[in-house]
Amino acid sequence: MLKNLTLGQYYPVDSWVHRLDPRVKILLTIALIVAVFLVHSLVGYALILAFMYLVSRLAHVPFKLLLKGLKPLRFILILTFILNVFFTASAEETPLLKLGFIEIRESGLRQAVHFSLRLIFLVISTSLMTLTTSPIQLSDGMELLLSPLKVLHFPAHELAMMMSIALRFIPSLLEETDKIMMAQMARGADFESGNLIARAKAMVPLLVPLFVSSFRRAGDLAMAMEARCYHGGEGRTRLRVLKLTIDDLQAALWVLVLILLICAEPSLLPKAWLL
Repeated sequence: MLKNLTLGQYYPVDSWVHRLDPRVKILLTIALIVAVFLVHSLVGYALILAFMYLVSRLAHVPFKLLLKGLKPLRFILILTFILNVFFTASAEETPLLKLGFIEIRESGLRQAVHFSLRLIFLVISTSLMTLTTSPIQLSDGMELLLSPLKVLHFPAHELAMMMSIALRFIPSLLEETDKIMMAQMARGADFESGNLIARAKAMVPLLVPLFVSSFRRAGDLAMAMEARCYHGGEGRTRLRVLKLTIDDLQAALWVLVLILLICAEPSLLPKAWLL
């Protein structure tokens, strides 16, 4: 399951999407997330799915890799769907399906579909950004976007550095967790049998060696940064200076067209098509 997590991982290929300015990719990802919450119908979700599929093809990132990142979240998706189906419906509605005390109403089903699809597209959009943007580029882009706040003494560089380090170490921690699990399974530990509570208890022995390994990595990283005379962002220069290009403008226009289509949905589609 840990190997299926794609958030924070970087897919190193040369593509049009990889060459986009990281600042543009961060802003467009935020715009795409906003667009997901503006959708009112299955047609809108189909538009976003087609757009993400097109972006994955342009980025040479297998779409299966994006769907693979949803596997660790399947329990959350199922729980979200169930909670919305049974606890957000209006009691005044006629049930669509009734099995004993279980009742499924139209408003609850509509809400469950909305929230489940939104969660799926949020994960896919953020995974697309991290898969096509290296941690260094992501850190530079975030710092430059937050740099206007420096007049308010906001620690833009430090915040960007912390977030990039966190994203960088997600794959490393997952790999370390896998190694610890394999080592304990070789000694007879069982992480797969039993109910959910039993599996959760079986994961507890992983925490101590994982925390020890994490603190060791943090100490090594701090010593390496001090050895290279790192003392914050003051006076630091960059090897690669970020510049906006015509490709960035084209990407922004495509996302703008998508948002306009989604906003125009309620007036263009028949009411029967809307969720």
